[in-house]
Order: sequence, then C-alpha cells, then structure tokens
Amino acid sequence: MSRVFQIVCVAVTVASLGASAWAVNIETVPVGNPGNPADSTGYGTVNYQYNIGKYEVTAGQYRDFLNAVDPNGENPYGLYNASMDSSSWGCQITWNSVSSTYNFSGSPSGTAADWASRPVNYVSFWDACRFANWLGNGQGAGSTETGSYTMTSDGMSANTIARNAGATWVVTSEDEWYKAAYYSGSGSTYYDYPTSTNSVPSNDLVEPTDLGNNATFYDNGYTIGSPYWRTEVGAHENSGSPYGTFDQGGNVWEWNEAIIDGSCRGLRGGSFRDDDPDLHASYRNDGFPTYEGYWVGFRVSEVPEPATMAVLMLGGIGILRRRKCVRR
Repeated sequence: MSRVFQIVCVAVTVASLGASAWAVNIETVPVGNPGNPADSTGYGTVNYQYNIGKYEVTAGQYRDFLNAVDPNGENPYGLYNASMDSSSWGCQITWNSVSSTYNFSGSPSGTAADWASRPVNYVSFWDACRFANWLGNGQGAGSTETGSYTMTSDGMSANTIARNAGATWVVTSEDEWYKAAYYSGSGSTYYDYPTSTNSVPSNDLVEPTDLGNNATFYDNGYTIGSPYWRTEVGAHENSGSPYGTFDQGGNVWEWNEAIIDGSCRGLRGGSFRDDDPDLHASYRNDGFPTYEGYWVGFRVSEVPEPATMAVLMLGGIGILRRRKCVRR
C-alpha cells in the first residue's frame, strides 16, 4: 500500500548515522493531484503522490555526502570534480588533505556559509543517482551503488540504468519534475514558467523581500555576478511554483531520468547563464549522463514504496525546442 505523503523535512541525527557526523536534511513538499492530465506537450502526468525537493541539492549537502562516502578523498566513483574548486564558476567544494575532509575553500572570496546554500554544480547524472542511493540507504555508510539504482559499468556505458522497484529517494523523473514546476494543481491548467505565471519572469534579486515572479537567469546581465553567479536556493522567496518548489527556473539546469536519443539524459529549467526561453515549459534540454558542467545540478524526489510506476523513462509526445546532447 502506498504511503500518503505530507510535507516532510528529513531530519537525521548524528547518532543514527553511526560514526559519521555528516547528516543531510532534504526538505520536500508534497505533490498531490494524482492522475492529473498532461499538458499540450504530453508531459506532466503523474499517477501517484510524491514529495519533491523544495530546493535544488545544495553544495553544502553534497559536501556532506562526499565526506560520508569518501572520507579518505580517494574519489573512486568520480563523485568529486576538481572544477568545483578550481573553476571560477565552481561551488567551491575542495578536498583539504590537511584536515582530510571536503570543505569550502572560501575563495575567491567569502566564507563557507556563503557557498553552502547555493546549488551544487559540476555533477553528472550518475553522481545524482549515487546521491539518491545514499539517501535511500540511510546516509552514513549507506551504499551509493545499490538501492534506487543499480550502478553497473555496463548499465552506465549503455545508458540503461533505470529506477528500481522499491526505490524511495530518486532523481526526479521528467514528469515529476514538470508537474511540480508547471502544473497549477487544478484541471488541465499549466503555467508557462515555474513561478506560477504565464508572464516572463524578471531576473532581479530583490532584498529584503522578493516581489514575485523572479528567477536567477541571464537578461542583459546576470542576476548576480562573480564570485557566486548562483543565488542561494529559495532566495526568490515569493516566486515559487504552485506546489511550493523554488528555482525550477534558473540557477542551474537540473537532471531528470528521461533517456533522450538513447545516449543522453534529460535536463530542465535553465540556468543562471541562460535567457528566459530556457525557463519556459516548452524547452527541453539534455546531456550525456557523464557530463559535469558549471551550469548543471539536480533535485531529488521521494516516491511511494514500492515504486510501481510503469513508465518513467519515456517523455511526452509533444514537439519541443531543445538543444542537441551536450558535448562540451
């Protein structure tokens, strides 16, 4: 019998993680209205209730994940990309061999607190799957290789890895992502933008109070410039989706499970360096699942157990604008 979800903040104590002090809290919002119709593009139908991350996975959460699963800095699965620290676009996670921990370099300026609440970047689709496995396996010393996804070299090479039956924490499916971003929650109405509107957002970061319909994207200039580029998740606090998610438009592109053209995985939402059409519901992007870029991050969902969804990897039938598979 499927669980009925409510708003949940996953609070994990240090004691429950054994020797690990690296606890990750994922705040989620419930997405109800199961069996909703798709929009004109064919996307958005989800036949079950689920929880989706209220925010993109942050650099602080990913830093704690690295410290839990790779305490010696050996990086056997390539979960850490040195560009996170060495690139001027990076989220500033670095391996500190002196303290034997992943932390924030604090460069080119600022403190760890300035970086921890911004979305992680330079993560591949496979990194996102391993993060979801770890969440589903209780964090701590939980496996990154089994659980929601069975990570095999053959499956990764062929790009055939799919969500397992019984999965709990997952990388969002395309329909889960699309519904949370654009569906109004009533009838067949979908919004054009994930800020609960059909009007083009502005890219202002208004302090102290967001006036609504703002996002972090490029519009004759960046929302914020160097060294951060990306805003803290939820900074546009009055610009949420109908279900209460934030930053599904702008900040970073977000991986989803869709397999596109056989060799790619789906990306949605645009980034801090893209203009407003990329935030629109009609824009579908993709990339090789191994791709790690400064403009790519991810979001997770918590789904009913057992996961009995029949078709998660197939997209809709509409004709959408999108780029060719990312090769840069």
